[in-house]
Amino acid sequence: MPPPVRHHLPAVWAAAVTTAACPPAGFAAVAVTTAATIVRRSRFLPPLRPCTRVVTCRGLASSSNVALTADRNPNLKRGGFARIQQSDIDAFRSILSSAGASAVLVDEDDVAPFNEDWQKKFRGSSTLVLKPKTTEQVSAILKYCNDKHLAVVPQGGNTGLVGGSVPVFDEIVLSTSSMNAIESFDEVSGILTCQAGCILEVLDKWLAEKGFMMPLDLGAKGSCQIGGNVSTNAGGLRLLRYGSLHGTVLSMEVVTADGTVMKLGQPLRKDNTGYDLKHLFIGAEGTLGVVTSVSILTPRRPSSVNVAVLAVDDFTKVLEVFSKAKSQLNEILSAFEFWDAKAARLLLKHIKSARDPFNQEGSAPQTQPFYVLIETAGSNDEHDSEKLSKFLEALFERGVVVNGVLAENDTEMSAMWALRESITEACAKDGLGGNLKYDLSVPVTELYKCVEDMNARLEKAGLYGPESGRDGQVLGFGHMGDGNLHLNITGAAWDPAVLDTVEPFLYEWAPYIGYSKSEECVKAMKALKSAWDPKGILNPYKFLPL
Repeated sequence: MPPPVRHHLPAVWAAAVTTAACPPAGFAAVAVTTAATIVRRSRFLPPLRPCTRVVTCRGLASSSNVALTADRNPNLKRGGFARIQQSDIDAFRSILSSAGASAVLVDEDDVAPFNEDWQKKFRGSSTLVLKPKTTEQVSAILKYCNDKHLAVVPQGGNTGLVGGSVPVFDEIVLSTSSMNAIESFDEVSGILTCQAGCILEVLDKWLAEKGFMMPLDLGAKGSCQIGGNVSTNAGGLRLLRYGSLHGTVLSMEVVTADGTVMKLGQPLRKDNTGYDLKHLFIGAEGTLGVVTSVSILTPRRPSSVNVAVLAVDDFTKVLEVFSKAKSQLNEILSAFEFWDAKAARLLLKHIKSARDPFNQEGSAPQTQPFYVLIETAGSNDEHDSEKLSKFLEALFERGVVVNGVLAENDTEMSAMWALRESITEACAKDGLGGNLKYDLSVPVTELYKCVEDMNARLEKAGLYGPESGRDGQVLGFGHMGDGNLHLNITGAAWDPAVLDTVEPFLYEWAPYIGYSKSEECVKAMKALKSAWDPKGILNPYKFLPL
C-alpha cells in the first residue's frame, strides 16, 4: 500500500497534530554543583514574562512568502468540488445574519491568516471564512455546502504543526472561534460543558477559580481551542497523570456533512447504552463532522506542585529516571518531559530570553546531553516535597543524574516549562526553514533510537552533519508518559533529497496508517468516511490514504 497523503505534504506525515509553542518566557538560572548539594535551587533573572499567549499564532506568517501547498504538491489535484459564487456568499450572510458583521470574511487581508499556518509551511487559497456562533448555524452551513458540493475545512485556533486545519486549495474555512461559551459546570462531579471554540487556557483559568483544572495542557494553550484539541486527540503535558481525551471527554455534540446534529452520549462517567460513537470523532480531524460542543471531566487543581529540571548523560539514564519516577513518585507524578542537547542549543540560539538552567550567569553557554523535566502534583506540600527530595537525592547518589534545579515558586516553574514549550518555536526559526516535523508514538525504550537512526541516515547521505554545509539539526524531544516523540529535522528547506531520504524510511520505522493499520482496518475507516460524508466535503485531501 502506498504511503498516505497526510496533511497535504508527505513530508509532514504525522499520527497526531501537535501544537505551537507558547511565547518564550524570560529565564535564567544558576545551579551550583557541589558534592553536598542534592537538591539544587534555581535563581531566575530577569522575572518571568507570564505565558498568557496574548500574541496568537495568527499573523506570524505572511502569505507573500509562503508557497501554496498545491504548488508544492503538483501531483495532488483539486477534487470535483464547486467553486464559490456570489450567490453562495449571500446565502451564508443570511444564515449568519445574527452572528455579527465579521461572521463572513471575504476581504483578502481578512482571509489571509486563516489560509496559512504559523510556521510558514502551508498555505491554501480560500476566499471565504465563516464564523458561526451556534450549532444551528454550523448545521445550516454544512447542509448548504453539502447540497452545493462545496468543500469545507473546520478550523479552531490554527495552532497545529502539520497543516490539518489549513485549506489545500480553495475550501471554505469554517472557524469555530466565535463559539466560545461555557454552557455548564457541575462542581460536584467536575464535568464541564462548553462550545468548541473555547480557548484551552481561558477554560483552565476559569476552572482555577473553582478549584479545578483542565485535564490537558499544551504549549499552545493560549490559542488552541478545545474543539481542535478533541478533533486532533491532543495529548500534551498532563497525559501521564490524567490520561487521553478518549478517557476524559464524556460526551460531545457534532454536526455531520449533511447538517445533521448528533449528540454523542451524555455527560456521565459511565454510559453503556449503545455504541460509544464519540470516540470516532476524537482524533478524526474534522473529516467525519464538526465538533460544536464538548463535555469533559476536569480534575481538582492540586494545591502542591513541584517542578525540577535534571541533566543526564545519555538516553538510557533518561529511561532509568523515568522508571524510578513512576515507582517512587507514583501518585504525585504529573509530567515527565525530555529534550536533547541539540534542542537545548536551538533554544539558546533562537529564543532570546532562554537560558540554560545549569549555566552560571555570565559564563559561556553550555548544554547537557539530555534534559528531563519532572512535575509532581498533590495535596500535601510537606509530603510531596519530602518525597521528591528523597527521589532526587537517590538519583544523585547513584550517579543517574549529573545536575538539577528545583523551582522555588510559581515564576520559576513557569520559566522551566517555558523552556520545554519554546522548543517548537526554536526549531521553526532554524536554518533556511522547511522544518520537517514528525509526531511518533513508539515504545518508550525505542523513543530516541528513531532520532539516532535518522541522524545517521542523513549524515551517511551527506545531507546533514559537519561535512554537509547545511544549517540544520536532527533532534528529538517529547512526552515520556505516552511514548510520544517529536522528531524534528530543521533547515530542510523542502530539499527533495532530504525528503526522499527521510520517507518512506520513517513510515517503515514507525507505526503509521498504511504500515501499522491493516488493509481491512483502512477499508473500514474509508467506509466510515463514506457513510458520514459521502460527498467528501469535510477536510478533503487529508487523514486517510488517497
